[in-house]
Amino acid sequence: MKIEEFKKIGGLMFQQGLVDSHSGNLSIRDGDKIYITKRDSMLGEIEVGNIVEVGINAGEGEETASRELPVHRAIYKETGAQAIVHAHPISAIAISLTDNKIVPQDAEGLYVFKSASIVRVHNPIGSEESARLLPSFLQTNVIAVIKGHGSFAVGKTLEEAYKYTSSLENSCKILVAVRSSQGASVKPAPQKEKNDWRTSRSAIPPGIGVMDRSRYKR
Repeated sequence: MKIEEFKKIGGLMFQQGLVDSHSGNLSIRDGDKIYITKRDSMLGEIEVGNIVEVGINAGEGEETASRELPVHRAIYKETGAQAIVHAHPISAIAISLTDNKIVPQDAEGLYVFKSASIVRVHNPIGSEESARLLPSFLQTNVIAVIKGHGSFAVGKTLEEAYKYTSSLENSCKILVAVRSSQGASVKPAPQKEKNDWRTSRSAIPPGIGVMDRSRYKR
């Protein structure tokens, strides 16, 4: 286990706002062992005691491991991942509430991760449903988002998985900015004030004067 890698990536994730004080989790695989952050750990201040060793199938320490342990295990079993980063990126979560898939519009996002599937589950946090559905999306993509919950990224190292997570959030910030600017550009038509002589129209067509009929009076 490389504690320095856990500390570095956890600190960067917190600084970038990809997790709040006690959310998110990290893990790496070493053969049949998984090293994963403890439940409710502060990723911004990881120490040796914040990492738990468990088996790929079962083992001691599970009661203190992250709630997402079942999901991490399933991903390791069904993909070639050697590291997993689970984050709560705000913009990505916001888009997951409305879209079916995240497709970046910026060149960097298209180059780094291309797209991210949005997975819909009834009970998103560490559930059997998440463990059953999520791995299939990560067999062909490096990152996916559980609707309303957060992202899971895979890689050969924690740094690689973090790269995909960071790129996803930056692309989603761009998407949010674009959509916001498009909405702001659609402005309602100005309404005319009632009884305003400057905007009121006469019933007499322009160019036709009012006839003086005084001379016809006797």
